[in-house]
Amino acid sequence: MEASSTYTHLPLTLDPATKALTSTDPSLEASLTDLNKLHRLFISLDTSPQVPPPPMPVNPKRSVQITKLRESGNASYKKGAYPEATQLYTLAIRMASDRPAWEASGLVREELSALYGNRAQAAMAQQLWPEASVDAEVSVEMKRVGNVKGWFRRGVSLKEMGRWEEAGEWVRQGLEFEKAGPEKANLAELEGLAKEIEGRKGKS
Repeated sequence: MEASSTYTHLPLTLDPATKALTSTDPSLEASLTDLNKLHRLFISLDTSPQVPPPPMPVNPKRSVQITKLRESGNASYKKGAYPEATQLYTLAIRMASDRPAWEASGLVREELSALYGNRAQAAMAQQLWPEASVDAEVSVEMKRVGNVKGWFRRGVSLKEMGRWEEAGEWVRQGLEFEKAGPEKANLAELEGLAKEIEGRKGKS
């Protein structure tokens, strides 16, 4: 005998203007937040009718905007306008982070790795070592292999903060990853940093 179905009435309210769903039931808050965010993404699509695009599409307009912001940040960095460069990289990071969930995750990680790396470099130029350390670490989390600069930047930042043990462990780990990666021929800076840290630890 089949089990009888149970109807559960959920306390949902639809905003007539925004079409957002709300509820007086706290247990539904997280689910409704995700649903409303997805609804806003659908509305923002440049498609007609407003339906999800084919699998793994890339919005060319967003890609162009992200590239322009990054290039503008690079130009500001080269001029020595480091706070301006940081601001431009931050805008690009926000735009890349807001890509719809159905776009290729590999693309998003690649973009964010490069942008966080750029912002870490701008922070280093201002001797903002904690900020540089955090951004470089995020860059590496997004792309562990083929990211020698990310490993190097955080290693330098940790060293400058006097966190020698942590810096040594970080650089050692970076060398292990990168020696098997596509940038294994570009390890001179990272290896030099490792020697510097070991030399400093040997004197202490």
